[in-house]
Amino acid sequence: MDTIRLYIRSMGMLLKSQLQYPVSFLMQSLAQLIMEGGEMMALILVLDRFDHLRQWAAGDLFFFFGIMSVTFYLTECFGRGVTGNFPSMVRSGQLDTVLLRPRGVLTQVLCSAVDPRRITCIAVGVAALVMGCRLSQVRWTALKALLFAEAVSFGVMMILGLFLIEAIFCIHSVKSVELVNVLTYGGRSACEYPVSIYPRPLRVLFTAFVPFALVLQLPASFILEKPLFDWPFWTAFLTPLSGAAVFFVIYLFFQRAMRYYRSTGS
Repeated sequence: MDTIRLYIRSMGMLLKSQLQYPVSFLMQSLAQLIMEGGEMMALILVLDRFDHLRQWAAGDLFFFFGIMSVTFYLTECFGRGVTGNFPSMVRSGQLDTVLLRPRGVLTQVLCSAVDPRRITCIAVGVAALVMGCRLSQVRWTALKALLFAEAVSFGVMMILGLFLIEAIFCIHSVKSVELVNVLTYGGRSACEYPVSIYPRPLRVLFTAFVPFALVLQLPASFILEKPLFDWPFWTAFLTPLSGAAVFFVIYLFFQRAMRYYRSTGS
C-alpha cells in the first residue's frame, strides 16, 4: 500500500508540473489527438469500402480498435518512466542514483515520469468503444463489465512487460533497441483489428508469444457475443491472466539483467 501511495503522489506532482505550461500542454495534446484520430479515420475509410471483415462487422472493429487504444495509451500515460525515461537514465548515469535508494528500481522508474498528453488518445479509444457498442448493440451486464475491466487491467500489465524488454536491452547495450518496437507499437497497430483476419504465422505470434489475442481480443469477442475462437465463455475470464504471466516472466529477466548493470560513468 505504501508503494501505491508513493506512486499516486508522484503522479500528482508530475501532472502538476506539466500543467505549469498550459499552452504547450494543449498543443502537444492536440498533436496526439490528430495522430490517433488519423488512425481511427483510416479505420473509418476501410469500413467505408468494406462493410465487414470476415465475421466482423463495423461495430465490432470499432470495439477492437477502442479496447486496444485505451489499454495501450493507459500504459504509455502512466508507465512513461519505462517507455521513455529508462534509456536516457542508463545513458546519463542517472540509474546509479536510483540504485542507491531504498525503493525498488522499477517502482522508482515508474514514478519518474507521466505523459498526460496520451489522455487525448485514450479519449479517441473511448469514442471508438462507444461507437462500437452502439453499432453492435452490445447488451452490457455486470459480468461483461467485469470482463472488460479484467482485460484492460491485465492488458496494461502485458504491454508494460513488453516495454521492459527494451529496458533489458538498454542495460546490456546502453542504447535502446528499435527491434523491440515490432512487438509493442507494431503489436498495437496490428491488433487494433481481430487477429483472425491475419495469416497463420501472425495469429500464432499474437496468440502464443505476444498474447494480445488472449488478453484483449478474446474477452472483447465474448462481450460482442462473437467468439474469436471456438472456446467456452468462461475461458475469456482466464486468458487475460496470460498478460500477468508475461509481465512477471519479463520482470524476472529484468531483475536478472540489473545484476549485470555497469555504470556509463556519466
